[in-house]
Amino acid sequence: MAERSTAAVDVADNSGDDPLTAQAGKATTDGAAESQNAAEKTAPDPDAERQDGESSISAPELHSGHKLARRYRLEECVTRLDGFSSWRAVDEKLRRAVGVHILPADHPRARSVLAAARSSALLGDPRFVQVLDAVEENDLVYVVHEWLPDAVELTALLASGPFEPHDAYMLVDQISQAMAAAHREGLAHLRLTPSAVLRTSTGQYRIRGLAVNAALRGISADLPHRTDTEAIGALLYAALTQRWPYENDAYGLPGLPKGVGLIAPDQVRAGVHRGLSELAMRALVNDGATASRQEPACTTPDELAKAVAAMPRIRPPEPAFTSPPEYQRTTYQQGTYGRPAARPGATVTQAMPPAPPAPLESRTGKALKWTVAALVIAALGLGSWQIADKLIDRDKEKVKPGGTTQTKPEEKNPEGESGKPITIVGAHDFDPFGSDGSENPAAIRNSYDGDPTTFWNTKSYFSADFGRLKSGVGIIVDLGRSQQVGSVDVSFLGGNTSVELRTAPADAAAEPTTPDGFTKVAEGTGTNVSLKPGKPVEARYVLVWLTNLPPADGSDFRGKISEIKITS
Repeated sequence: MAERSTAAVDVADNSGDDPLTAQAGKATTDGAAESQNAAEKTAPDPDAERQDGESSISAPELHSGHKLARRYRLEECVTRLDGFSSWRAVDEKLRRAVGVHILPADHPRARSVLAAARSSALLGDPRFVQVLDAVEENDLVYVVHEWLPDAVELTALLASGPFEPHDAYMLVDQISQAMAAAHREGLAHLRLTPSAVLRTSTGQYRIRGLAVNAALRGISADLPHRTDTEAIGALLYAALTQRWPYENDAYGLPGLPKGVGLIAPDQVRAGVHRGLSELAMRALVNDGATASRQEPACTTPDELAKAVAAMPRIRPPEPAFTSPPEYQRTTYQQGTYGRPAARPGATVTQAMPPAPPAPLESRTGKALKWTVAALVIAALGLGSWQIADKLIDRDKEKVKPGGTTQTKPEEKNPEGESGKPITIVGAHDFDPFGSDGSENPAAIRNSYDGDPTTFWNTKSYFSADFGRLKSGVGIIVDLGRSQQVGSVDVSFLGGNTSVELRTAPADAAAEPTTPDGFTKVAEGTGTNVSLKPGKPVEARYVLVWLTNLPPADGSDFRGKISEIKITS
C-alpha cells in the first residue's frame, strides 16, 4: 500500500479515540438535533494538534442564558476543549437556532479562526453550513453558523448499515463537487470526517466546519487538496463497507484487520459496486501510486468529481410495490347473520331465498312513485310559467307606447369601487434569512415596470425549497398610504412558483423587518397567480413572499417575477 500524507494519517488514524465518534457512531433516533450535538463532546480531542510550546487554555466561563451582541442567547454547550467552547444558541432577532464557537481574544488560534470564518462566509455555497457572523467583542472571539435541526450526521447513517450503490454514488458526487468548489476559492476543510457531513430531509448533503474546524484545532497540511481528497475517499469507503479504511476503529466503525494494508472495498464486502470500489481506492491512494486496477489516482477533489461524472450514472433502485390482497366477496344470507357458525362435521342446510314482498308493500311503492312523478311535473310547469311571465314583463318595460325601445342609462363605477388599479410607490427585495440580506436589489424595478419582458429574479438555490436554508424570499411593495387591497396579480417566468400574499397592519408606521410581522392573507401556485384576500384588507406595505421555486438552468432553482399588479 502506498504511503499516505502525514496530515491525513494524523487525522484518520487518531480518530479511533475521537469523542465525536463515541456518541455519533450509533444509530440515532432521538431527533436530528441530537445527531448534530453528537458531533462534538466535551472530552479532549486527539485531532486538536497543539502548536509547539502551546499550553492548555481554559475555555471562557460562560453559561446558558448568556447573550452575545445582545442577540445570540446561549442554550447548550456541546464542546469545551483547548480553550474554546461550542454552543447551541438562539438568534433572538431572527428567532432561529444557530451554532456558536467562542474563544478568548488572546487565544493563540483566535486570529486564524476569525480569518478562516470570514473566508468561509465569503464562499456563500449552500452545500456548506454557512458562517453567519465572525466577531471580536469584549475580549471574546465568536463565530456564528447555521444550525440544521432536521439534518442527520453521516456517522448515524453509517451506523445503520452500508449504503445502497445509488446512495453512495450521491454521497461522493455531492461531497466531491462541493469540495472542488471550495478549493477553487482557496479554501480547504482538513477535518472532513463523518461527523462533519450532514444529510437533510431532502437528501442533500451539507458540509460543516469548512476551514473553521481545522483552525479551531490548529490542524494544517502541506498538501490540503490531497488531505481532503483522501478524506472523501474514506467517507465513500465507509459507506460501501461500513468499515473505516485504516487499522484503528473510528466513528463507531471497525477498522481493517491489522497487517493487511488497504484493500479494495469489493474485497472487504461482497456485492460492492465495482466502479465505486475503484473510485474509493483512487481517492485514498492519492500520492501518485497505482490506485486501482486500471485508473490513475485522484489527487484533488476536482479530479475526483470529474471521475464520478465519467462513471455510468447509478440509478436508484426501483420502488417495491406489494400487490393488493385479492378481493373477497362477502355475502350475508337471510337469517344467518349474527348466528354462531355450524360445528365441524355438521350438516349445512341451505337457506331459503327471501319471500316476495307483501301486496301491501307493492301497492305502497307504486303510489309513492306516482306521487313523486306528479310533483316533478307540477314543479316544471310552475317554473316554466314564472319564466314566461318575467319575459313578458321585461318586454313591456322596454317598449314605449310609440314603439321605441327604452334603454336604461349605464351606471358608472363610483370612485373607490373595487377593481381600481393601485399605483406602486416603491419596492425592495426582502431576504431576512440571507447572510447579506439581499436578493438581486438592482433588478427590483423590473417587477412592476409594466413591461412583461423584464423581470426580477432570486439567487440560485440547489433545491426548490431554498436548499432548506430559509423559508422564503420576496418583495415588499409600498403603496404610499394605507388603502384597501382587493387583488394582487403576480406573473412568473420559468415555471410554476408558490407564493403567499402577506400584508402589514394598516396602522404600521414602518414596514416590518421579519416575515412574521406580516399577516398571510392569500396563497397560490402557478405562472400567473391572482392573490385575493378572503376578507377586506387595508395596508400600505404588501409582501409578495415566494415559498417554492421552479428549476432553472442545470440543477439550480430560481424564482423570476415579471410583473406585479395591485387593484383595490
